[in-house]
Amino acid sequence: MSRMSLTFQCQSCQLAGTLDTAPGKTGLLIVSGGNEVRSGAFSGQSQLAARIAEAGFPVFRFDRRGIGDSDGENRGFGKSGKDIEAAIEAFRAMAPQLDRVIAFGNCDAASALALIEGEGCDGLILSNPWTIEGDDQTPPPAAVRSRYSEKLRNPKELLRLVTGKVSLRKLASGLKQAIAPAVTKSALADDIAAGLAKFEGRTAILLASRDRTAQAFDAVWNSADPRIRRCEGASHAYVEEHARGWLEAEILTVLRKK
Repeated sequence: MSRMSLTFQCQSCQLAGTLDTAPGKTGLLIVSGGNEVRSGAFSGQSQLAARIAEAGFPVFRFDRRGIGDSDGENRGFGKSGKDIEAAIEAFRAMAPQLDRVIAFGNCDAASALALIEGEGCDGLILSNPWTIEGDDQTPPPAAVRSRYSEKLRNPKELLRLVTGKVSLRKLASGLKQAIAPAVTKSALADDIAAGLAKFEGRTAILLASRDRTAQAFDAVWNSADPRIRRCEGASHAYVEEHARGWLEAEILTVLRKK
């Protein structure tokens, strides 16, 4: 296996990509979330790509327009459909043996894949989909309750409380958020659901239990959705050792299914 750096066109812009070669006929397209680039500080996906390629599946990662080494204007995840389309075309050109392309996205990359109805993909792996509206960064009540539950089980946090090292004002504010009515509506979540309803391939939804983005998604989604898989004790980027192994295993399960 080897890693190749390359460039490809998206409309009038030149995008940067990385291919981890492997002989498999099913390939993994990794779509970066937020303003993450395919290398540097966000090396977790680079390491994931190497491990998936070692298992026999080629992996293609790229920087969308205006991010990392790619040209153009960063228009956000909601307008990244052309970038994803161009990346799939480049992936198939560089790995002509491919019969199937499975796309993986975390956070708003997962949402982007759903919003384009999985166009050009044979399967989707959506991790911690972003469903928070606009600039609202307030965590959902379920997330606040989860955070306080963890703190109450931590002897060090209890010691801080009884020794007066906890801000009572912040504590009161947090408790107010915790008892607030649950959020049940999200136009973005509705759009994601509509996109997935039109996608004919297999979809897996992966949620990290300690992640606020995942908890916000859970608050507005059908918790009984059979496509959902949860990793207990995992944070947003699955940095914990058990979470890294879990994520890799889940992705390989989808790649191996026909």
